[in-house]
Amino acid sequence: MAISRKEEARALSVDEQDLVAKSHHPVVQELADAELANLVKLLRERRDKAQTEAHRRRREMRGKGAPKGAVASKADGGSRLKLEVLAMAMRRLNGEAERRRQLASRLSLVENARKALASKKAVANGPDFNTRTAHGGARAIASKKAQSLVRPAERGRQRKAAAVAQAKRDAR
Repeated sequence: MAISRKEEARALSVDEQDLVAKSHHPVVQELADAELANLVKLLRERRDKAQTEAHRRRREMRGKGAPKGAVASKADGGSRLKLEVLAMAMRRLNGEAERRRQLASRLSLVENARKALASKKAVANGPDFNTRTAHGGARAIASKKAQSLVRPAERGRQRKAAAVAQAKRDAR
């Protein structure tokens, strides 16, 4: 479910609000790659810290963990909301980083294809040299295997005679 900016402001501290505000749509696309990587690192640290705090509070509520203060926590709604807000911001930043990675890979692929085409054209217009695939396509290489002097029909006749003889021996 979407969380409004008003609820985000209620759940986060001021410096966390600044980090999360940079993860929203128009601002995140204007960030440089280094800034984006730094923002991901900072936000991941905050999210992990909020996750640990929410986990500790849930343990306190169940009675499994020692209370941090004088009295055990009665509710964890605020810490859970904070965790959700930070997790959604991380998801947005990860999506933007992935989008940029895919864009870079597509550009790299196009550049490599252009280089390959240019080198192929340079070779086609280059000096004449003798290879199997130089001009008229691939040419067959003569087989180096010695040719058999036995006729194929003779080979088949001998194979059949051996099979018949083996069948006679098996029938005994």
